[in-house]
Formats: sequence, structure tokens, C-alpha cells
Amino acid sequence: MVVSILHFIIDLPDIDSIKEKRQIVCSVKDRIQRKFKISIAEVDLQDSLRFAQIGAVIVSNSKKYGESVLHKVLHFAEETVPGRIRDTTIFSEFY
Repeated sequence: MVVSILHFIIDLPDIDSIKEKRQIVCSVKDRIQRKFKISIAEVDLQDSLRFAQIGAVIVSNSKKYGESVLHKVLHFAEETVPGRIRDTTIFSEFY
């Protein structure tokens, strides 16, 4: 079993409230989850007004497949997020 993990930070410089940030983050998470059928969550920086830290995971039997799906997720997020994506990491763990 291979668990492939994507981790990135969304930089939202033009946000004025936590409510506005939550709206954007929830929208991005929901779109990614519906399109790719993966697990995704805001894993840190919940109280930060400017940043959101996102984690996404897919379980498969192939490192190549899992990481290719997560690269597609990252590309989709870069196109849809109204801010900048930074500090991206994709890796796999074998169990």
C-alpha cells in the first residue's frame, strides 16, 4: 500500500477577514475533493488571515500513480486559487 501526500500553503494577501478566507479555502477543498476523489483538509494556520496550509492524500498501489494524481491536483489548485501557492511538497510512504 502506498500513501501519497501533497502539502502546500496558500498565500491570500488580499483577504480582509477570517470568514472570507474560510470561504475561499472551503471552496477550493470542495472542488478538489469532487474532481479528484481524494482526502483533503486545512491542516494548519487556521487562525492566520493571510495563509492556509492544505494537506491532500491518496492511497493506491503505485507511487507513480499516486504522485501523478497529486501533481494534477496541484496544477488544478494553482489555476483556481485566487492567491499564490507556495512551499509545495509531494512524497509517498510505503506500508
